[in-house]
Amino acid sequence: MSRKILQHLWQVGGEGLTAPGDAAVYLVRFGDQAALIDAGCGGAHAKLTANIDSCLGGHARLSHLLLTHCHFDHCGGAEAVRQTYGCKIVAHTLDAAFLEAGDSAVTAAAWYGARMEPLPVDIKLDQQETPIAIGRGILTARHWPGHSPGSVIYYVKVEGRLVLFGQDVHGPIHPSLKSDAHCYQESLEQMLELDADLLLEGHFGIIEGKSAVRRFIHSYM
Repeated sequence: MSRKILQHLWQVGGEGLTAPGDAAVYLVRFGDQAALIDAGCGGAHAKLTANIDSCLGGHARLSHLLLTHCHFDHCGGAEAVRQTYGCKIVAHTLDAAFLEAGDSAVTAAAWYGARMEPLPVDIKLDQQETPIAIGRGILTARHWPGHSPGSVIYYVKVEGRLVLFGQDVHGPIHPSLKSDAHCYQESLEQMLELDADLLLEGHFGIIEGKSAVRRFIHSYM
């Protein structure tokens, strides 16, 4: 089961779709290629792949897995997704260090009673903004530090509306996650400037409408 948001844009994982511990997982398709945003904890891989396959429709392939940050509820299932689809895993270089080291503390895997296995990252982002070509479309990745050192937001126009994949806008800010409260507040300011039409959040779902998105972001400032 998947949840359609817009044409060629779905939620395929998260509470009610895969496993309760999973952060939201989104899929966006551009012609014959698609990108997955985050991968959940990995405990409901069969459900996740069934949802992904229903959106790919048999003629598109999953080419990229775009990780928003290194925390286990967003990336614990990443390797299983790569093994199934042969996609490239993308993450910011600052968080890639914790993923590749299998750091169960900074990735918060220990919070879930799990162990973070070392996860090689195929494409490491190191710029403030990076365009990523997916089939006939382009998503933009923007470094969004605070919740983690290498947190990233992704945004793209779909049906003329700016869609912002902003996982864990709400935080938390915690020393064990190497969070930075000052950077987090600056990042929230930058997010407001995008003036998105839809915010697809990791734990609060789909926030629709510019005013609703602004109110949600402001509530954490």
